[in-house]
Amino acid sequence: MAEIPAATPAATPADMGANFGSGHPSEPVVARIAAHPGVQRVPSPKVSLFVVRDFLTPEACAALVERIEADRRPSTISDHNGDYAFRTSETCDLDPADPLVAGVEARIADFLGLDPAHGEPLQGQRYEIGQEFKAHTDYFEPSGADFAKFCTIAGQRTWTAMVYLNDVEAGGATRFKALDKIIQPETGKLVTWNNLRPNGTPNPSTLHHAMKVRAGRKYVITKWYRERPWGW
Repeated sequence: MAEIPAATPAATPADMGANFGSGHPSEPVVARIAAHPGVQRVPSPKVSLFVVRDFLTPEACAALVERIEADRRPSTISDHNGDYAFRTSETCDLDPADPLVAGVEARIADFLGLDPAHGEPLQGQRYEIGQEFKAHTDYFEPSGADFAKFCTIAGQRTWTAMVYLNDVEAGGATRFKALDKIIQPETGKLVTWNNLRPNGTPNPSTLHHAMKVRAGRKYVITKWYRERPWGW
């Protein structure tokens, strides 16, 4: 059950026959990330998952928080299961023409070594006390009702890059259940992972839970990449 993209390309008959198994090879991306100083790789054979502290400055994080506050809306999901408490945060579709947003997107793409053309528009999320995003994956379920709608043009999601924009007073951690790993929010911390297995199929071990905020408020930005260029 993935978050819905900021904008969805319209499908064409030719695109409906696209090969969803063809994607960006994971090995060069993993090697590039691991080569950066200060990168921590989560020791698991199940998922390529990395954590980097101080990826963004506190000043950049605060400025992104201001933008999220100014233009937020209720968050949405694909393949809705009828649980209206499944995702209770708010989302902001950040303006790619904003120099700050463009700079952050360029920094993420350079860090991962991915073609910026494959990236979805950058989004921000805001969590109040008690809000969460229950255990979910970022890829679109191939058997789901919304798969064709969201994947016929650009293909499946490959990498996720998420940056915490503030320290949360209590709660708000990200839990990867299959890895027995809980990542605490810290200002400027980047968490990035590959949503696919080496053979290009969705990796269910990427299941993660944005846990409830217990005190304070939580802000993050999220950038997703696709198998093919993102376009309208």
